Amino acid sequence: MQWHTFRYGEDTYDLGHLHPKAITYVLEARGDKPVRAYAVEVHFSLHCFTCGIKPSQAPDPAMLYSDDREVRIFDAYRWQLSHYLPGIVEGLMGRKCFHTGYGNFLTVELVNQQDQTIVKYEVFFEVSRSTRRGVLTLFIQSAYVRESSDAGGKRRHNPPIRFSFILHNTINNIAIKVPRN
Repeated sequence: MQWHTFRYGEDTYDLGHLHPKAITYVLEARGDKPVRAYAVEVHFSLHCFTCGIKPSQAPDPAMLYSDDREVRIFDAYRWQLSHYLPGIVEGLMGRKCFHTGYGNFLTVELVNQQDQTIVKYEVFFEVSRSTRRGVLTLFIQSAYVRESSDAGGKRRHNPPIRFSFILHNTINNIAIKVPRN
């Protein structure tokens, strides 16, 4: 999905950084294991730059953004943070990833805000086999800073999982079990 630029009043929000892209992740050789390369198609959900409509809300229609499945409210803060996503995605081989227990994964980026506070930017994703042989799909499902009023407020993480493990198991059709602390 190629996201179209969002305009609200005099403000323009380019979404080109969230267009699909192809990345090859390389796992260096270790011991008797050869170098492995994983071809991955990356896609971003509109949840990376929008938020849901609460039942009690009557949003300004000019703030609505939709894809072929849903309508949500454009969120300038999420859009601003979404500029971190390309770098986070490219660096996944070196990041801690966590199984959420719901069939997807999570990585967390610490972001320094303009007021010097540090926030946890949570990036949720799933990896699946593409329709193209030997290619994987990485779908960034959502990315946001969890508000303390959100369900649970703080997230308890399972032990970390290497991204290379996620890629290897997915391409080989091996289930990834939720690790327990």
